[in-house]
Amino acid sequence: MSGAARPDASGSARPAPLSALPPKLCRDLSILFSDIDDTLTTNGMLPESSYGALWDLARAGIRVVPVTGRPAGWCDHIARMWPVAGVVGENGAFYYAYDRERRTMARRQIPAEPGWESSGREKLKRAAARVLREVPGTAMAADQAFRVSDFAIDYCEDVPPLSPQSVDEICRILSEEGVHFKVSSIHVNFWLGSFDKLSGVRLFLSGEAVGTLEDLAEQTLFIGDSPNDEPLFAGFAHSIAVGNLRRFLPRLIHRPEFLTERDSAEGFREAADAILSQRARPQ
Repeated sequence: MSGAARPDASGSARPAPLSALPPKLCRDLSILFSDIDDTLTTNGMLPESSYGALWDLARAGIRVVPVTGRPAGWCDHIARMWPVAGVVGENGAFYYAYDRERRTMARRQIPAEPGWESSGREKLKRAAARVLREVPGTAMAADQAFRVSDFAIDYCEDVPPLSPQSVDEICRILSEEGVHFKVSSIHVNFWLGSFDKLSGVRLFLSGEAVGTLEDLAEQTLFIGDSPNDEPLFAGFAHSIAVGNLRRFLPRLIHRPEFLTERDSAEGFREAADAILSQRARPQ
């Protein structure tokens, strides 16, 4: 992180206000990576403000790439129908990028672990069954049918929100079951393999022959809202969180560099406006 982040009373870096966003970073920005749920959306909806911001950023020459825990089926739609350069899905398992001129979709996936088809899925099914049995109020995510690499437990989207203690219990069970997992603002996703959102970003950059994250450190930015974005807060030189991340800050070791005043989609619009306003100003 840059010097904009300041240590709090515990010694951990706390995010700086968005007003500290460097003007040069905004002018040089070429790719904006963004979470979707509760970053681009509010209460499960993509509002006009966020969709308009995506178009405004694209017109300004900024390639937007959503990085999400959402499933492959959704990602195919997003890559085709949103004004984005690609989408990283299922917490980094793959990326899709649609070439509108050639009308072709690039689909690149992190290689599956040996035995995935024969035993891996069964292991995830057993872990899911245990969570549903032992943690009251949980359910399989409604989008599970469209996933190719992971499973997702719903603790907040289509079920009454569960307590932090219940989410901790889900994580404890998944840890005992020996699977990788991450907590989003609505789901606990879990899988086999060592990928995460950061490795998915690297896959996109290499697959699209854009460059490395290190080479593009001063031309890239990530914006997110939850613990499953922590690898990106750690891996990007510059990152923003929308205001609703505040409830997760005590749980994070790696925190974003900047924090918006507003929550969710309004926070994303706030960040987009801050970036675009700097690009519109004479240097």
